[in-house]
Amino acid sequence: MDKKSLFEHLSIVRDFRQDWKVDHKLTDILFLTVCAVIGGADGWDEIEDFGQIHESWFRARGEFEQGIPSRDTIRRVMSKINPAKLQQAFIAWMKTCHELTGGDIIAIDGKTLRRSFSKEHSAIHMVSAFSVKNSIVLGQVKTEEKSNEITAIPELLELLDISGCLVTLDAMGCQTKIANKIIESGADYLLAVKGNQGRLEEAFIKHFPMPAILAWSGDSYVTTNKIEHGRQEQRLYITSELFDDFVDLGFEWRGMKTLGISMYMRSKPEEKPNADEIFIRYYISSRTLSAEQFAESIRSHWHVENKLHYKLDVGFNEDQSRIRADDGSENFARIRHMCVSLISNEKTFKGGVKRKRKMAGMSEAYLEKVLAAL
Repeated sequence: MDKKSLFEHLSIVRDFRQDWKVDHKLTDILFLTVCAVIGGADGWDEIEDFGQIHESWFRARGEFEQGIPSRDTIRRVMSKINPAKLQQAFIAWMKTCHELTGGDIIAIDGKTLRRSFSKEHSAIHMVSAFSVKNSIVLGQVKTEEKSNEITAIPELLELLDISGCLVTLDAMGCQTKIANKIIESGADYLLAVKGNQGRLEEAFIKHFPMPAILAWSGDSYVTTNKIEHGRQEQRLYITSELFDDFVDLGFEWRGMKTLGISMYMRSKPEEKPNADEIFIRYYISSRTLSAEQFAESIRSHWHVENKLHYKLDVGFNEDQSRIRADDGSENFARIRHMCVSLISNEKTFKGGVKRKRKMAGMSEAYLEKVLAAL
């Protein structure tokens, strides 16, 4: 992605300011913010500092007729621009950069910006769709509470073209309306099942007690990994077609084809795991999955934690951000999502997110590589 492409996508964000009061163009402010956040800036002051240090570079790539805007101007503009328009620009940019394929897994999960609360509002919660294959954020929507994920997920799905993909969700997203929405979008679902779906969970508990799982003669897949203190973890994955109670439940869960069970056990090689070290989880899917495909799919779901949420917390200090005025926290969160996608896809420098951000702050040549990563 070059500067021109970035400007084209950001240009759909409408400038709320009166023309005669504008000294710094909105596209310049947005471009400066994206570049500064890539280069290590985590707040309005640091964005201004970054611009001042690299002013000649910015003047060569944007208009910046009045120089670098002040932190107050950056804060005011970024806190007042329309979040929906910034989201629209983000999603359009993602569609331009990457075409989803039928083999892609889209992991949807939420993350709370813990210090974005104020006296008037609770901390905001961002629900993101993450492409596992491409390691990019496809889009996100804001909610005021984690419990509102149920209503936010269909809204997010409405914005995306996920045809042919497999959408994975944790138990919060195990809702018939969400399953229907995924099917209507031309995709398939893989949903974790817990107590919020009582009849479904009861059917799993009834038909898949631990002895039945251990003695399973159908399709299965096992992985074993060593962990600390000489212990090991063993994971057993089994899949089944619908039968008995699940056939009737299939009328409620549109397209349901596969039942999946994962059993996680921790112990020393010479010992048997005790009850406290055995965890069983249940899943349903509208896609026919082998046990190995099921295992890979649910492991892939946690990439949204490891490759997105972890990077935002550790590499971008998101949980420490005190940006909260107006729509500033939501808009800054979208900028971080944009930047983490760019940094993750820059492969020439072998370093973590923090090192890459520092490198981009020190080297304009490397910053240009990051901007061209998608």
